[in-house]
Amino acid sequence: MSNIYPWQADDWSRLQALRQRLPHGLLFKGAKGIGKFELAMTFAKSLLCQQPDEHHFACGNCPSCHWFEQGSHPDFRLLQSELESLDGEETESGKKPSKQISVEQVRALSDFVGMSAHQGGRRIVVIHPAETMNTNSANALLKSLEEPPKDLLFILVSHKPQQLLPTILSRCLSFALPAPDTESAIKWLDQQGVKDPAKALAASGFSPLQAVQLDEQLGSEERTKLLQALRQPSALDVFALAETLQKTEQVLVVQWLQQWSYDLSAIKLAGKLRYHLSDEALIKKLVEPISPLSLARLQKLLVTAKREAQHTLNPKLFFESLLLNYCQLMQE
Repeated sequence: MSNIYPWQADDWSRLQALRQRLPHGLLFKGAKGIGKFELAMTFAKSLLCQQPDEHHFACGNCPSCHWFEQGSHPDFRLLQSELESLDGEETESGKKPSKQISVEQVRALSDFVGMSAHQGGRRIVVIHPAETMNTNSANALLKSLEEPPKDLLFILVSHKPQQLLPTILSRCLSFALPAPDTESAIKWLDQQGVKDPAKALAASGFSPLQAVQLDEQLGSEERTKLLQALRQPSALDVFALAETLQKTEQVLVVQWLQQWSYDLSAIKLAGKLRYHLSDEALIKKLVEPISPLSLARLQKLLVTAKREAQHTLNPKLFFESLLLNYCQLMQE
């Protein structure tokens, strides 16, 4: 179907039922990597289009569509953090891009909010991801949500709606987007040229857009060496492995460890895996003598490690500590 992912057909139909009675605030919520932002942008473009087709998709040919595609539509604003806008690249000053939507960005909307629509119709603001607003920027947005001008629509896109202010949640209509069915996601990943779609989808937590990015990581030498070592904790050479990993992004390594830890607990407590489907027999044998308490402690350790990974000064020592703790917990 035009302009949306194959698994979003039902979501698009549900959105069309809202067109004639749109609220002032819509909250698109769901797992990361399932296409929430892309759907929000497609919906916004269709609402502004002068000649939408029979399925309510934007025509792509009218002046409104051209403005939207060029990022210059007078009735549309997109609020994102620097990290999202620059796709993780450094700013012109060489600094790391901010992960937050600042209060200045929200306050800059005041003129837009107070204006009448250029085309006499709706005006739309998309905020993505909404949870990256800090307290000040969220409070600044609240005023516009509490006293919204006519025909102004805020679309908030969130991976973690629980982190939004309750007052913001109460002023938005929640629009939950489910993860895609496995068959549709695997078929789409195959079309994108992903080498092992089922494996990539499982490793991504069933988020197809992340699975595309993960495809290269799955075959990375560092990830392969890490998993080989984790399978044999009694023989794991902590210092050699830490040296191998020290140039790899710390957060990424912690994520790999968290996926492994999740599967250890999942097979112990529920008898099924989520990420490492081909390792089922090995993981069952590995966790047999391990207590659920030790596995819970491992997960808690990795939650803390993920926060620390953002600003660790010595990657090698960081990885040595993590791996030593893993070995100890797996041999208790």
